[in-house]
Amino acid sequence: MNAAMLKAAYAKGIFPWPQEGMPWLWFSPDPRGVLDFADLHIPRSLAKARRRVEDSWEFRLNGDFAAVMTECQLKPRPGQDGTWIMPEMIPAYGALFDEGQALCVEARWDGQLVGGIYGVLSERYFSAESMFFHVSDASKLCLWFLLEELQRRGHTWADMQMVTSVVESLGGKYIEREEFLKRIGV
Repeated sequence: MNAAMLKAAYAKGIFPWPQEGMPWLWFSPDPRGVLDFADLHIPRSLAKARRRVEDSWEFRLNGDFAAVMTECQLKPRPGQDGTWIMPEMIPAYGALFDEGQALCVEARWDGQLVGGIYGVLSERYFSAESMFFHVSDASKLCLWFLLEELQRRGHTWADMQMVTSVVESLGGKYIEREEFLKRIGV
């Protein structure tokens, strides 16, 4: 795996989702989870959490990408054995980051990394990859910060790949793969 392979895949709406002991698996799910910013809804509880931490937490855009991705790799997921983020993926995504084609947001509290999210900034869209938290709401707040940054950059939607309960609470939905591919110009 390398940056060129990732760029080619994301340009076609495909992303890796490997499993230990199996050949590399690549996905373009049907349906596909997206978040249209016109439908973005911030739950009251999340807005309250943001107000609670705004004076004590620091949110950084594109700080320590490798640390964010490594924390995502190490974070246990309910109902999943192991991780889909294989060690060789970190330098490949890191190369994308170095080229300006990956973004991350991290939350720090007293200098400690307490949450983060990363994803790929393709030519026509942003694809959220993974997030983690060590303190309640940290990953959700990082996602909100990231969505605000994407809006500032002129994006009107984000690829979420899957609609998790967090994504659904923000207004995420599934669309057919054909519609997704039209959005990205494939």
